[in-house]
Parts: sequence; C-alpha cells; structure tokens
Amino acid sequence: MREEILSAGIDIGTSTTQLVFTRMFLENVSPGAMIPKVEIVDRQVIYRSQVHFTPLLSPTMIDADKVRKLMEQEFLNAGISAREIDTGAVIITGETARKENARQVADALSLLAGDFVVATAGPDLESIISGKGAGAAKQSFDKNSIVANLDIGGGTTNIATYDVGEVIDTTCLDIGGRLIKFEKGGTEVTYISDKWQEMTCRMGMPVKVGDHLNRSQIDRIVNRMVEILEEVMGLKPATNDLAFLIGRGTSDLHRNYRLDQICFSGGVAVHIYDQEPSATDYQYGDLGVLLGKAIRQSSLFKQISVFDAVETIRATVIGAGSHATDISGSTINFSRDVFPIKNVPALRLSLKDEALSADELAKTIHDKLS
Repeated sequence: MREEILSAGIDIGTSTTQLVFTRMFLENVSPGAMIPKVEIVDRQVIYRSQVHFTPLLSPTMIDADKVRKLMEQEFLNAGISAREIDTGAVIITGETARKENARQVADALSLLAGDFVVATAGPDLESIISGKGAGAAKQSFDKNSIVANLDIGGGTTNIATYDVGEVIDTTCLDIGGRLIKFEKGGTEVTYISDKWQEMTCRMGMPVKVGDHLNRSQIDRIVNRMVEILEEVMGLKPATNDLAFLIGRGTSDLHRNYRLDQICFSGGVAVHIYDQEPSATDYQYGDLGVLLGKAIRQSSLFKQISVFDAVETIRATVIGAGSHATDISGSTINFSRDVFPIKNVPALRLSLKDEALSADELAKTIHDKLS
C-alpha cells in the first residue's frame, strides 16, 4: 500500500532564499508476511518558489521579518498550509549561517512551516544535502563510481564526495561569488569578507572597501579562487592558503581516493554551465559570473570528467525538501503529548571518537555542536 507525505524545504543562502514542496511516496518493500520495511520509493517536486535575494538588515544580521513574509507569500502562492506539511528542513547556508541571528531565524521558519519541519545547520550537512540535490549521489550509485559535487554559492563552496551513493568525504571553503561586492554598474568595492581581505594581502594587492579594482586585479582574485579549488580536488599541491580558507566546523578533503566524475551546483554553477549566456561580467555586482567562466576554463574541466548537475542554483533547497528525510524501522509510535520535540541537535561520532576518554569525548561533542 502506497502512502504520501508532503515535505517543505527552505534554503536561506548568502545570495538567495528559496522554498520547495516535495511529495514523497512511501511503500512497504518487504514481500509477503515478512516484517514490514517502509521506504521512500519516489519523490516529486510539486512547487518551486521564486529565487529571492536574501534580505539583510546589516552585514551581520538577517532581516527575519522580510524572510518570513517572503515564505508566507510562497505558501499562499502554492496553495499549501503549514498543517499539510508532514516533514522537511530549513537550512541556512554559506555566509548567512554566520549571521548573529541565523539560528533564531531558522527556528522561527521551522515553526512557520509545520510541526515536523526542522532547522538544520552545519557545513558538512550542507555539502551532503546540496550533493544529493545536484544528483551527485544518484550518479555515483547508478555508475558504481566515486563522484564529487562542488556547490559554489555566494559565500562558500561546499563539497561532498560519494562512493556508490554513500558520502565518504565533505568540506567547505570560503570561496564564493559574493565575497567581494561592487557598486552597481562599477567595480568600487562595497564589501569584502575578512578572509579575502587577508587573502588579497597575501597576494601582495591588499583590497579594502572603497577601492576601485581594475580588470587585472579582479582576474587575479578570481584565478586564485580557482587555484584553491584545484588544490582541494587534488589537481595541484595543497598550499597554506587552502588550509586558511577551510570553513569553521569542517576539515580538508582526505584525497585518498580517485575521482571518476564531478559536477557543480549553486548560483555560480549557472555560469559554469553557461545557463545564462546573456549575463554580463558584473551583472550581479560581484565575482560570480567571472568565477563561473574561469572554472569552466580550468583544469577542473580538463583533467576530471564533468557531468551536468540535475539542479544548479536550486540544488540545496531541493536537497533540503527531498533528501533530508529518511524512513527507518518498521514501526513508529509516538504520543502527541510529548511530540513534536523540535530542533534537537544531532551529531555522528566515529569509532575513534567513541574510544576517547570521558574528558576528550566531552570536548569532541562540544566541538561538533559548536
């Protein structure tokens, strides 16, 4: 007997905010009189919101009221109420996850979206979700191969590697299209992230807000971003700059396997795959278009087999709405006077972690939750 559940996925990213609704189909896949085993056998995305620019109050604060109003309007546009939602996830990604009120915004939106929609966080989870939304996990499973997805957004590049559909490696780098922003129609710097302010100093061409950059300077910055991506994928020797750009809460890739294929998702991937050929170099007042074009010409395309992601700019929100829910076990029983308990932190401990002393284990758990 087939059942249906409705899932909501909300992604609040460095550049854009999106929502999707996905209908999931559950079925008992065990034959005859065997113990039931219920699995998700199909997923259908039934609504995709507009791609909204993420509203900010300041460089350190999300405009929570505007985000909420955007999502409320999208619920109305879809003709769906929170009462109809059975599961789902809200994920705040990229540089937006570092804003002062990021967690409060995620928790508030999970309440808006329904009792069983949870707030999620963490660069490794973001990498896994976007990789599934881009189709890298499925490609790896279907081709019995090792596949990596690079989700390149406005503030970060999230990377997940899959071996026959199972994630084996993740990382997150401070590389993205909006880490330097320009005035509309020009190249005067209106924003530069702390890390890329330091990176430009390391490159011998310090950049600060108010500077007017010429094309040669911009190309140097973009090309250095591409070189770091080539380093993390094992195409060039790793430098200290790679270690510097690895995001908080994650670690470098292991690079102890041979990649068969890679794909790209995120807003920059639109320009990697030339899905918006009419876009001018500074169309969005940032580095995104130029970064995408430079990646297309890099050794990432020349030395590794590249396939088209099934989703680019929507990969993370599709992953949150369609791949953040799993069914386990054969029976579920709960009491409405206890549940739902929302947004309980979850983490994975390795065998190495579990062998630590009590004090070391406590510190490891604290670090994983921070």
